[in-house]
Amino acid sequence: MATLPSKAGAVTLMDFARSIDPDGKVARVVEALNQTNEILTDMAWIEGNLPTGHRSTIRNGLPSVIFRQLYQGVPASKSSRIQVDDTCGMLTGRAEVDQDLAELNGNVNDFRYSESASFMEAMNQLFVSTLFYGNTNTSPQSFMGLAPRYSAISAGGPNKQNIISAGGGTANGQNSVWLVGWGEQTVTGIFPKGSKAGLSHEDLGLIDAFDASNNRYRAYAEYWRWKCGLTVRDWRYAVRICNIDQAGLVADTTGGTYKLIEYMLRAIARIPALGMCRPVFYVNRTIKEMLGIQAMNKSTNALALTQGAEQFTTTFMGIPVRLCDQLLSTEAVVS
Repeated sequence: MATLPSKAGAVTLMDFARSIDPDGKVARVVEALNQTNEILTDMAWIEGNLPTGHRSTIRNGLPSVIFRQLYQGVPASKSSRIQVDDTCGMLTGRAEVDQDLAELNGNVNDFRYSESASFMEAMNQLFVSTLFYGNTNTSPQSFMGLAPRYSAISAGGPNKQNIISAGGGTANGQNSVWLVGWGEQTVTGIFPKGSKAGLSHEDLGLIDAFDASNNRYRAYAEYWRWKCGLTVRDWRYAVRICNIDQAGLVADTTGGTYKLIEYMLRAIARIPALGMCRPVFYVNRTIKEMLGIQAMNKSTNALALTQGAEQFTTTFMGIPVRLCDQLLSTEAVVS
């Protein structure tokens, strides 16, 4: 007897069985794939001025001024400006669960909610990954992240002064620490003009879905959508400490090899005016661990661990140090 081909992305009976407790209730799933990406709670957001994103007008030249003598004329001059367009991507997801499968135990809403939680986590992870590493030159459907904007030192543009190399090796095992000064005039998330900010969810209810052979069946459907992007209106308000070698970092709990504390101090000095933004450091789990050890060892008074709301918070010079699991430890060397 021939078997029908399965539809990619469809929830199966095996998936359902693994979601039900022995008492017949929808299981409380252990979300072992969930990550901590605290940048999601820090980002500033503005509505773009374009249907596809945001256009920033940036002053890139000052007018000429002089000390005038008596009876001397003053030449007319003017400043110069450039315009930069940042586009948004449309992050989407779609769930379709066979009606008879969802209704097997009468827990339709619980089962659908459990599946929805995984979509929200998947979209959060892809958004944060794109926020750091998205490149519209290779993936035009996404948006430009931070790393491609701060990716060259020797042949880079003016923003190369905000790229601090920790002198790592030549292998693709590098880490980065980011200092971002959030603000409407500095670095901010964007959503297209006329659209809504944040993740939107649409319950499509019961629909006619299609199997792999293009035959219809009834299914509960949901649609997820997030129109999002990033604009760096003033490049001086983001600093990348790159080329932190993973192999050396794991063994270095004192900061002696890569002198992260020194590099973080240098990063702060690159920000023109801390009062003009909300500065936050972002690190991956390995670097957060090492900084925590340094704070406990009291190796520097500038690095502190404080307890509040039943959790510890790491700060450096009063600036929060946040954890982002989407920050890689396999970056290429920035040169």
